[in-house]
Amino acid sequence: MIDYSLIPVTMIKGVSTLKQQELHAFGISTVQDMLLYFPFRYEDFRVRQLSEVKDGEKITVEGRIVSEPVLQRFGKKSRLSCRIMIESWLVTATWFNRPYLREQLFQGRDILVTGKWDQRRLQLTVSTSEFPDRGAFRKDTLQPVYSVGGKITQQWMRKTIAQALTQFGETIPEILPQELVRRYQLVPRKQAIRTLHQPQDAEEGKHARRRMVYEELFLFQLKLHMFRALTRKRADGVVHEVSNSTVREFVHSLPFELTEGQKKSVTDILQDMRSPFCMNRLLQGDVGSGKTVVAAVALFAAVRSGYQGALMVPTEILAEQHMRSLTKLFEPHGIQVALLTGSVSVRKRRDLLGALQMGMVDILVGTHALIQDDVYFRKLGLVVTDEQHRFGVNQRSVLRRKGLNPDVLLMTATPIPRTLAITAFGDMDVSSIKERPAGRKPIKTYWVKHELLDRILNFIRREIADGRQAYIICPLIEESDKLDVQNVIDVHVQMQQAFPDLQVGLLHGRLSAVEKDAVMRSFGDGETHVLVSTTVIEVGVDVPNSTLMVIMDAERFGLSQLHQLRGRVGRGQHQSYCVLIADPKSEIGQERMHIMTETEDGFELSQRDLELRGPGDFFGTKQSGMPEFKLADMASDFAVLEQARDDAAELIRAEEYWTSPMYALLREEMQKDQLFQGELMD
Repeated sequence: MIDYSLIPVTMIKGVSTLKQQELHAFGISTVQDMLLYFPFRYEDFRVRQLSEVKDGEKITVEGRIVSEPVLQRFGKKSRLSCRIMIESWLVTATWFNRPYLREQLFQGRDILVTGKWDQRRLQLTVSTSEFPDRGAFRKDTLQPVYSVGGKITQQWMRKTIAQALTQFGETIPEILPQELVRRYQLVPRKQAIRTLHQPQDAEEGKHARRRMVYEELFLFQLKLHMFRALTRKRADGVVHEVSNSTVREFVHSLPFELTEGQKKSVTDILQDMRSPFCMNRLLQGDVGSGKTVVAAVALFAAVRSGYQGALMVPTEILAEQHMRSLTKLFEPHGIQVALLTGSVSVRKRRDLLGALQMGMVDILVGTHALIQDDVYFRKLGLVVTDEQHRFGVNQRSVLRRKGLNPDVLLMTATPIPRTLAITAFGDMDVSSIKERPAGRKPIKTYWVKHELLDRILNFIRREIADGRQAYIICPLIEESDKLDVQNVIDVHVQMQQAFPDLQVGLLHGRLSAVEKDAVMRSFGDGETHVLVSTTVIEVGVDVPNSTLMVIMDAERFGLSQLHQLRGRVGRGQHQSYCVLIADPKSEIGQERMHIMTETEDGFELSQRDLELRGPGDFFGTKQSGMPEFKLADMASDFAVLEQARDDAAELIRAEEYWTSPMYALLREEMQKDQLFQGELMD
């Protein structure tokens, strides 16, 4: 049988070399790509009865023209109207900017029109129209709507995919095991693909989608399980040999006691590090739960085992903060910590890289500067990536390849419901920290409208009078004509005027690293009372004396980001507050504000955020390497995802799978897949 995955798209009749180049922009280069380029919705051209239609609906109806058309012009624009008898209803049909149709609209002619129905005026604003005497090819059909652009039109895409189905539809192979097809009564693959492009009705389309969603999720889970099984077969990881007493000595030297969640995570991580298999663990914890301390214990164990450690973070501010906190923890133990960011001078960088290569630096903290070509470790044994979703998969892989199969610990403060974490990150082990460190009080969160700003300013002054500090967060740096939101520069001026006797700082992404460091140092030392900032302080910034977080235009942020910002306060012994200033117009915006005031549980918030935003935004699809499924949705199709995970695990356990054609096919795909690129080795 022909392998349609290898046939170039130019083999489809009507696809020229020029069109082939244009299709590349949509990720289409083969016949298989074209046939799996599914529509994202359908236009419904099924004829409806006006008696069953609701006001404002988009409908298709059939009738007869009973009046002469009237054309009105307004400069370059026009409006064309005529009366149509539909059943027993006399309806006015209106076309905008299509004067050329006037000659075709004559009395007595039958017509099929699609448009928005205005029940009160008995009026139809027409989007498309056809005449049965010419052959109304769309009547009573569901027409696919594809994502198109440039010179690729909707009509051309429909016609070309229909041609591809005619030429190659019968060559589409069945790739799921027959046992699964029978177990779930799935539509055959070639039938499902054809139906998704040319559905006869909604029910048929639903069965086709069910089949292809299961296939997508099953193959994704199978790849994850394969990757896990293949890496677990290779006992070529770093074996960290460090005694419990040595680790215990370090833990006892910490200025606080670990929570139960931290202790459990440390135990899991040390167990992984002592094994001959590469650790690949995700450490997730709510804002302020103490993930960094857990990472510090792991880094300590790596150094005491004779290896170096690396900690990569997304921003220079966070890197500098980690550098300071780790130095404080490790200095009494003689462990050398160094910082590498883009702001390090050429001379200092040269000296640092030389010391790193000679093994004189035990732990290197930095931004993506860590993955540059001239950075060499003498003996890298542990890679920790903080806020892992901020880095692409390939960036993380490059850092891992700086050593010889070092252990990997990924950290995120964007908690994921555990079952979803295990399913989505099936190639990783997952540890979760849910408790707050002892002594920290819950943050009180309030939602207010902009007109109450004066009261908020009085609240800020009272907190500062008590010796505390405050953040004020804005969504934009400068004024925007497009968005009516508070900008950080104007708000900074406003706060200086409101608090002429106080020190008001300004922080945003366009400041140089030196300027940012000076601003944060001043705030951290308590010299600055109010810090007006963009979201550059979203992650990791730790100033225990700050007790008030005010977020301007809070409706502009997602739940996870609001929760991250709120987590910048409540890090000391004093009562802390978060004030959301927002006038949300949408229901989703209002729902976000209500949720934020109802719960401080990051795991619950993440679930609600997933429901509101969908998995693409939640996982940061493009950055995190999460797959962009063609049809499946990890939120609404979660039950299918779990079933697919179980089925994939069952198949992986079968010995015959590892010699099957499916294994060979998937392994070849995995070598090209961003999720596994650079990680899968023979």
